[in-house]
Amino acid sequence: MSMHEYFMGLNNLELIDRAPGVFKFMPHSVASHSWKVTEIAQFLGDVEEEAGNQIDWKSLYEKALNHDYAERFIGDISTPVKYFTPELRTMLANVEDSLTENFVGNEIPEKFQKTYLRRLSEGKDDTLEGKILSVADKLDLLYEAFGELNKNNPEEVYLDMFKSSLGVLRDFKDMPSVQYVLQEIVPDMLNANRDVAPKLWTIYNGVLMSTNN
Repeated sequence: MSMHEYFMGLNNLELIDRAPGVFKFMPHSVASHSWKVTEIAQFLGDVEEEAGNQIDWKSLYEKALNHDYAERFIGDISTPVKYFTPELRTMLANVEDSLTENFVGNEIPEKFQKTYLRRLSEGKDDTLEGKILSVADKLDLLYEAFGELNKNNPEEVYLDMFKSSLGVLRDFKDMPSVQYVLQEIVPDMLNANRDVAPKLWTIYNGVLMSTNN
């Protein structure tokens, strides 16, 4: 038993497309998504640290890098399907956990198993690092949706992705890093293309105004 199968799994993640079954101009793999989420999480951590919050950087990097590794077992399931009902989400999470535990038990050297059970477990928790992961994950999805809308992709799903991603960011609006994203980064994004900007500004303002509801 060595780390061979774990490293082979990294190749598998390069072959798993995000948003399967939906037309896209710019395909994204689970592997590239994990790297982008880590880069985004790193910056969000910088903002939080500058605001006086203490970051466990080891935990943050582990959560971000590994948050979708279990998709090598079940593939990328679209968000509307994954969250169709709480029961379905729980069932899928249980399947991921079982497959991950089985994989670690069979393929990871025993002296590293405890470490990889931690690394490959659900990272989106109530810790600051878990919240940063949740935000980074949705910010990357926001950019994936924007990239398609920017190219006039007619699939309505990208407007839904854009709106739902903003909704998640709004839910974490008390975090300094999210305030920076919503006040600085997203406006710059929306001003980057005058053709799609009016529609997206309407969505942006609608989602943010709902914070008072």
